[in-house]
Amino acid sequence: MGTIKVHEFIALDGVFEDPSWTAEFGFDPKMGEALGAVMGSCQAILLGRRTFEMFAPAWSTRTAEEDPGAPFMNESPKYVVSATLRAVGWQNSTILGPYRAEAIRGLKDRVDGGLYVSGSGTLVRALLADGLVDELHLFVFPLAQGTGQRLFADRGPAIKLALAGSEAYSNGALHLTYRPAA
Repeated sequence: MGTIKVHEFIALDGVFEDPSWTAEFGFDPKMGEALGAVMGSCQAILLGRRTFEMFAPAWSTRTAEEDPGAPFMNESPKYVVSATLRAVGWQNSTILGPYRAEAIRGLKDRVDGGLYVSGSGTLVRALLADGLVDELHLFVFPLAQGTGQRLFADRGPAIKLALAGSEAYSNGALHLTYRPAA
């Protein structure tokens, strides 16, 4: 059975929308190693429609020379949760249809290894609420955005997690790894 591993760049106040604000902190090479380890443990990618529509043009033309994550992003099977998307142009992409927990459970059963999720806030909130996230990797930056979409909405179920790991970086960011609490 596969696992779902979510990665998010997030501010101290929970804002994760348009993480371009992370650029001002620089990118510690150890963060790249951590992201590479998460991606490297996955065999496929699971995305919501909006994130897919942002990622496809950004990643589909990147090469390994430009970004070491490009081969994973381009060559891996990609599954898109969407009720409205009708066609995909990015190689190895499949539309799953609207979110249904049972469909995601079925995908986890079919994929031998990890499913990597990034961004995809609506999808991630649903996955968390349905107990489908196996690892939550939060890269927390030392900034309170004040406004913007938050990963954990004001309304929603309580979600208990257990800290599985942490790492601090020279740019002030923290990598916090959580798993479902027993």
